[in-house]
Amino acid sequence: MKRVEPLIFDLSSPGRVAYSLPAVDVPAAPLERLLPAGALRGRAPRLPEVSEIDVIRHFVRLSRLNYGVDLGMYPLGSCTMKYSPKINEDAARMAGFTELHPYQPEETVQGALELLYQTQCFLAAIGGVDKVSLQPAAGAHGELTGLLIIKKYHESRGERRNKVIIPDSAHGTNPASAVTCGMETVEVKSDERGGVDLDALAAVLDEGVAALMLTNPNTLGLFDENMRRIAEMVHAKGGLLHYDGANVNAIMGITRPGDAGFDVVHFNLHKTFSTPHGGGGPGAGPVGVKKLLEPFLPVPTVGRDGERFFLEDDRPQSIGRMKSFYGNFNVVVKAYAFIRSLGPDGLKRVSEDAVLNANYLMRRLQPYFDLPYDRHCMHEFVLSGRRQKNENGVRTLDMAKRVLDYGLHPPTNYFPLIVEECLMIEPTESESVETLDEFADVLITIAGEAKENPDVVKSAPHDTPVLRLDEVLAARQLNLRWKKG
Repeated sequence: MKRVEPLIFDLSSPGRVAYSLPAVDVPAAPLERLLPAGALRGRAPRLPEVSEIDVIRHFVRLSRLNYGVDLGMYPLGSCTMKYSPKINEDAARMAGFTELHPYQPEETVQGALELLYQTQCFLAAIGGVDKVSLQPAAGAHGELTGLLIIKKYHESRGERRNKVIIPDSAHGTNPASAVTCGMETVEVKSDERGGVDLDALAAVLDEGVAALMLTNPNTLGLFDENMRRIAEMVHAKGGLLHYDGANVNAIMGITRPGDAGFDVVHFNLHKTFSTPHGGGGPGAGPVGVKKLLEPFLPVPTVGRDGERFFLEDDRPQSIGRMKSFYGNFNVVVKAYAFIRSLGPDGLKRVSEDAVLNANYLMRRLQPYFDLPYDRHCMHEFVLSGRRQKNENGVRTLDMAKRVLDYGLHPPTNYFPLIVEECLMIEPTESESVETLDEFADVLITIAGEAKENPDVVKSAPHDTPVLRLDEVLAARQLNLRWKKG
């Protein structure tokens, strides 16, 4: 019989306590003097009454229900949820970093400034750009920063350009970032090879285009074969190219966006450079630019004068500050440790192994699913469950739910939107061939179940604490708080 995990309220028994405090040895002030009347409760909160051992066992049980990359593979396409070496966590927790204050005089934080400066230089070299700001706090924040820089550049030239071209395979944050900074988005279709359709691009290019936002490799896991031609076309109309760096994990040490014609390059330190992410953060989305855009970078950046490091604030055309202080410093420390520990050859090996793992997994799964773009992928790839849906009524969502019954995390599904019944898979460089085979075997088994016993897939999951939910009801009527009765 399946065990149902109790709520902590179910463990409650009147009079039990998990702590003991000494008696107050000073006169207690009335609550009315400490808090405004409107902030006071009319009655005590209904908290569970439990012993210390009940509390410990309850939350340890809950923690064991959590899935994380330290427990197993995270095959989430377009999100690079890979293992982050613990030594980088140790580096970020060093007292010399954690006990700093951002208002300390520059001469007392030279080590921290040097780390920031070197990270700027490392990212500039990796991206093929001239100058990097570490301020943006996340990927979408980096996109927004890059677009604000582009907007300010055009305004400085007396040009009113307001159109941002975005491929139909783009991350959803791309159009959101463009709209947030007051620009209009124009979608461009993909061609039969999964890249930007050049004819469709030519049809929307005019003197009103501010930028083209592009992820390369894109969310289909495909490197655009026409990248140089795309850059020439956009630049010929006076537009700039903005690189969405969500997929940098595929190209480090192999190719550089700046060399392919991109004017702005953003990075996700929390995907590619060792900070665990998910559940809201923390993250960092540094932005690098070519020389012509340096005057518009956020302030401050870190400069160097001989052996001295300092904050550069003298940038009259700057878009201003994008985040308090100097960005998410702790995340930058982890990225610095990751880059220094691997070096140029190690970073290249990361990308090579990520690409190798993705192609291995794609070819193992190809016979059992539809492969919409039959060409070598980069770090991720997409399959389609169209066959299972048409033949047996089993949706991609059903198969993803069934993966949970085998103790693994499911891949991304239904993105990108341009692939019907999409399964999007990114194994990352972290996983061994044995882990890849285990994951492939599970998906192959589920493909067989979809054919021989479709009901078991359509009703999955069967072995999780919470079974199949009504998706619409769960989205529209969230039930996240316990209520007595």
